[in-house]
This record gives sequence, C-alpha cells and structure tokens, in this order.
Amino acid sequence: MSTDLGTAEGMESRELVHFVTQQTRFALINNILQHPDQLPSMYELEELNPSVSDATVYKHIQKLIDAGIVKEVALDDDQRRQGYPWKFYGLTEEGREFLENHNLLAAEETLQQIYDTISDKPEKMVKYENAPRPDGV
Repeated sequence: MSTDLGTAEGMESRELVHFVTQQTRFALINNILQHPDQLPSMYELEELNPSVSDATVYKHIQKLIDAGIVKEVALDDDQRRQGYPWKFYGLTEEGREFLENHNLLAAEETLQQIYDTISDKPEKMVKYENAPRPDGV
C-alpha cells in the first residue's frame, strides 16, 4: 500500500476505513463511483445528496481530498465553456486501491446501474452530467 494515502495526520489503515465509511463521505464516494465518467461536478454531488447541505458536501469532499482518497481535476482554460462546470471530483489511484483492498468497491457496477435508472434528474444536472471532462484523468 502506498504511504501517500492517509498521511493526513498519519491515519492508520483501520482509522482510514472508519473515516471513508462515515455516512456522508461514503455516500460521496459512491456518487463518484456511480457517475458515468466517475468525475461528477460539485453541483452533481450536491443534487445527489439533497438531505445534506451544500456546505457539508463541500467540507466532506475536501476531507476526502486531504486524505488522498479523492482528487479535484479541472478542465484546461481552453476547454472551459460558460455555463458548464470545470471542476470535477474523482478517486485517486491510491484511493481506488485502498477501497479495493478493503472490499469497498464491491458494489461499483450495481451503483452505476442504479444511477442509470434515475429518471427525474433536474435539467441542469443532465446538462452538467454531459459537460466536457478532463482527458486522461
């Protein structure tokens, strides 16, 4: 296992499992996994978690970034389009490896199938879902 992961305050593996499986953070990880490109925008994450405030979603994504599980990726300036998101959130390679090693990715395919069945997505979410994403991330 990479020593890069969980070095946020030197978290041990068991502590990191507890950290990522906290209800809101684990929901956000699942949202990333179920997204068609596995790179949702902040708006999409907020929409998928209507019972959680936008500030709480942002705070937990930041914690996951600090722990090395999630990364923020952005479109290059020349790829950005007005009215579309340009920052996205996905798993780091180390984060994916950690989740896999702790059997926390077992439902990945099921999550994607469930996401595909959501039929009442707001128009803005569909627009954002189809927004350009960074290449090779």
